[in-house]
Amino acid sequence: MSLGTETAAAARVVRLSNPAASASPASEPGYQVIRRNGSVSPFDASKITVALTKAFLAVEGSSAAASRRVHDVVAELTDQIVASLTRRADAGRTFHIEDIQDQAELALMRSEHHKVARAYVLYREDRARERAKAETKTKGKAATATPSLHMKTADGTLVPLDSKRLAAVVEEASAGLDGVSAEAILTEAQRNLYDGISVDELALAPILAARTLVETDPDYAKASARLLLDKLRREALSFVMGQPEQATQAEMAGRYAEYFRAYVQTGITNELLDPEIGRFDLARLAEALKPERDLQFDYLGLQTLYDRYFLHARGTRFELPQAFFMRVACGLALREIDREGKAIEFYNLLSSFDFMASTPTLFNAGTLRSQLSSCFLTTVADDLDGIFKAIKDNALLSKYAGGLGNDWTRVRGLGAHIKGTNGESQGVVPFLKVANDTAIAVNQGGKRKGAVCAYLETWHVDIEEFLDLRKNTGDDRRRTHDMNTANWVPDLFMQRVEEDGAWTLFSPDETPDLHDLTGKAFAERYAFYEARSARGEMRVTRQLRAVDLWRKMLTMLFETGHPWITFKDPCNLRSPQQHCGVVHSSNLCTEITLNTSNTEVAVCNLGSVNLVNHIADGKLDHEHLARTVTTAMRMLDNVLDVNFYTIPEARNSNLRHRPVGLGIMGFQDVLNILRLPYASDGAVAFADESMEAISYWAISGSVDLAAERGRYPSYEGSLWSKGILPLDSIKIVDEARGAPVDLDRGSRLDWDTLRQRVMTVGMRNSNTMAIAPTATISNICAVSQSIEPAYQNLYVKSNMSGDFTVVNAYLVRDLKSRGLWDEVMISDLKYFDGSLGQIDRVPDDLKALYATAFEIDSAWLIDAAARRQKWIDQSQSLNLYIANPSGKKLDTLYRHAWKRGLKTTYYLRSRSATHVEKSTLKGTDGKLNAVSASVPAAAPTNGHANGHANGHTNGHANGNGHAQVEAWGKACSIDDPDCEACQ
Repeated sequence: MSLGTETAAAARVVRLSNPAASASPASEPGYQVIRRNGSVSPFDASKITVALTKAFLAVEGSSAAASRRVHDVVAELTDQIVASLTRRADAGRTFHIEDIQDQAELALMRSEHHKVARAYVLYREDRARERAKAETKTKGKAATATPSLHMKTADGTLVPLDSKRLAAVVEEASAGLDGVSAEAILTEAQRNLYDGISVDELALAPILAARTLVETDPDYAKASARLLLDKLRREALSFVMGQPEQATQAEMAGRYAEYFRAYVQTGITNELLDPEIGRFDLARLAEALKPERDLQFDYLGLQTLYDRYFLHARGTRFELPQAFFMRVACGLALREIDREGKAIEFYNLLSSFDFMASTPTLFNAGTLRSQLSSCFLTTVADDLDGIFKAIKDNALLSKYAGGLGNDWTRVRGLGAHIKGTNGESQGVVPFLKVANDTAIAVNQGGKRKGAVCAYLETWHVDIEEFLDLRKNTGDDRRRTHDMNTANWVPDLFMQRVEEDGAWTLFSPDETPDLHDLTGKAFAERYAFYEARSARGEMRVTRQLRAVDLWRKMLTMLFETGHPWITFKDPCNLRSPQQHCGVVHSSNLCTEITLNTSNTEVAVCNLGSVNLVNHIADGKLDHEHLARTVTTAMRMLDNVLDVNFYTIPEARNSNLRHRPVGLGIMGFQDVLNILRLPYASDGAVAFADESMEAISYWAISGSVDLAAERGRYPSYEGSLWSKGILPLDSIKIVDEARGAPVDLDRGSRLDWDTLRQRVMTVGMRNSNTMAIAPTATISNICAVSQSIEPAYQNLYVKSNMSGDFTVVNAYLVRDLKSRGLWDEVMISDLKYFDGSLGQIDRVPDDLKALYATAFEIDSAWLIDAAARRQKWIDQSQSLNLYIANPSGKKLDTLYRHAWKRGLKTTYYLRSRSATHVEKSTLKGTDGKLNAVSASVPAAAPTNGHANGHANGHTNGHANGNGHAQVEAWGKACSIDDPDCEACQ
């Protein structure tokens, strides 16, 4: 068969809206296809099947065997195409014919049917040329009058489409954005207009048009957000005012105050807002609103707020951004004396993006059920009542949003004696399976899947089975595919690994005190039990080489993404609260280190400073930062008092110790602004400087609150009361290890004066700092996530709101200034997975500055984290990246983390070695290029790639146990929308 014959046969693929193609009924009722002439016809998925089948048979022949194979392949491809089209709920129920063709081409390329795909691409190009010729011939002739388009209102009435307003809205959205062309957005939007288009679809048309252009210039993300604002304004104003209304951004300057008062009453009437908000001086609050701050958003941030945060009733969002921020501010100011004054102060901090509260606070502040805390830590007792109470507590805590960290070390191991029945224990694993399934069943009030992390100490006799929990092989009854797991590693184990010594495993019912011991006390008692074991006096025990267990820990970490490596002794020895309890685990995201017991469930209350907003004249603005941190600490302290507690143990712990966790985001962006490559001494020094300043003002702010409101109840006896600040506590670890932690101890600020204030006045909060992942709130603020290095410079980010093209705006500006930003550069960035390293025409200084996560030696990430850790009284969510993992590299990396004194590490993220077949599709709303990527067989597949280690999102297991990446350039699974860690 000639190529020309192949092309002609494959041409049938494009005839997807031809009624003659199939008489089958439409498989997706309610969806419509816009043809190129603007007419509309029902969408019929069976036409895709028929067209694909004819194309395959034309290319591959029509033998019986080929026909059977083609039938199965086409069925799968059709399902993929239809799913890709219909999953985009925000795109309405109408598809342009070009969108369908794009998805067909994308599916063919992904599935590596290259002959059919090649023929299809060639045919599309030929048809485009033919249409262009036909249009040229009609020039000079009397043009057919363009039919006037109509819009269908909510009551079904057809009214003339207001093209002037559409143009005005697009023009307003493009104003002040140098890289944005209003004409380009309008041209793309008009392609998706048709006679009888609904009001919602008309509002979506320019939004989707601008989205497709983001890869050409990051400013289109702001234009998309402004266009989404127009849609939101129409929804919100119409709902709260009780009649159809709309307003441009300029008109809102005079309408926000009126809207805000109506919004509050609407929220109360619909039993969504706390009636106490209605008792504020609403006129004063309304006057303080800043409508112009609506223009700060990128599309990803605003769409995320629209989908998940803004209040809605009967399916309609009625909360505009500035009302949202004021609602949260009022919710945090409920107990203040000057409620309006403090609400306005909090509003200004939030709405300026200087600081952002955590997701549960944004969800629930000012509502009837104000559960504002982010994470909860529990310890599980060694009896059935205690175990199932812990599982019930997980369900209650998860219901109103919040990640869970459970310490399971006390539960006796496999084979241990059960006195009550004279039987043998099945160990901890069966109960972990129950906890896993509970997290899935209680899906955080229907908003997102429950998320939990189980911790186990390294000496527990079930540790090897614990390491296997996330494997996809073995007895599925002893697997927890949805639960995160983490090793709680004592220093003694690491010392045994260093010296290649023996390591003995015990059941905790025979060694109950090991659970609560740390440092030298743990080492001495552990040696005592080892001696008993050697004498045969222990019932359940086993000995192995420490190095062998360490290697298995690292192997499982690479293969399944779990368990994470966290260090028990630094968490406890540096804990300010070691006088009244023990840190038995960290939380879901490994940044919280708080005590737990039978009577106390630790609670973390989080928020993050946006570092980007605190850079002025090429350096850190300490005065601005001091103001931000001081107000942020007050807001976080207020959370403790207005919070809704689902179990008494959480309330007891929170009010007794009053811990908060102030973190940061935008670190990578600041390095770009300061021209500091992440892999540099300058970046490590800035990590030190910035965290020292935040630590200083966070502690100072807590002292100020103590002077005003009183010390936290358990202050006496704490490290704070002894004048031991986070920097000072490193010496405690030095002493316990018998060798100094390998860490720079330098400082810049006046710590002696602050130390005296802490001892004299006291602290309002037992803990003040923790660096959380911030994946969602950093999206809201349009800055880089937490302390993360850049994932890629051009990629598609996935979350519950869909897929979003992300372009490094700092890189684009640099490339533009050097005349290097063009279509070829965009294509190269796609081809090289967002990396500059292999693009020859990019100067070396830009390659170093914009090196991506897998191009940076993770030792630099550890060094920067260690310099931060010396200032932090809790910990930080530290992901590590490794492009080409090996046992030796992982061993070196994690030993380095321990020696630097880190308390915890988070995900290990690696990537596959193979990337093949990249297409050059556009117009797929963010799904830029198709890539098939082979993942090592050991990588987490699990139906979808829910293990977070291997850098792939939405992979699906195939027959070989490998995973297939669903779309090009996806931000890997740290952005998994089902993962609480990202929120």
